[in-house]
Amino acid sequence: MESRLKILGHPVHPMLVMFPVGLLVTAVLFDIVDTVGGPDFLGEVAYWNITVGLVGGLLAAAAGAFDLLAIPSGTRAKRVALTHAAANVAVVLLFAAVWVVRLNADSRAAGGALIAIEVVALAILSVSAWLGGELVDRLGVGVDREAGLDAPSSLRPPAATQRIGEV
Repeated sequence: MESRLKILGHPVHPMLVMFPVGLLVTAVLFDIVDTVGGPDFLGEVAYWNITVGLVGGLLAAAAGAFDLLAIPSGTRAKRVALTHAAANVAVVLLFAAVWVVRLNADSRAAGGALIAIEVVALAILSVSAWLGGELVDRLGVGVDREAGLDAPSSLRPPAATQRIGEV
């Protein structure tokens, strides 16, 4: 099933996913280092990583919704995609709760309970990332129908592509 939302022939959702995942993972690492005695600024940086990660997560979710709605009902792909989406909503909600607590606090640093919530959110995110890989790699969701080891460039219009040796 080909992705519905593309830029220059490539699906948008996988492009957007990398930023929130990287920012949220880094935020948790910074919070852990800050808590065990690292530099004080790491808590502040972690807070802003969560802020931008949440914005990126919402953008990735919007792009993913286009593909989710296009998956036929009653298929394994639809069940996996719904689980993937639900897990990502849980991750966003958990990090949003952490963000709200830190927003109103005197310090942007996280304590033990907030870090525990972040670690749980990362565990859910890991499962969700695996499900996303299952959707693409195993079930072919978001993959171009013309995909293959010798597929032409996505930057060339379909009429202009030719196989090697054809005239």
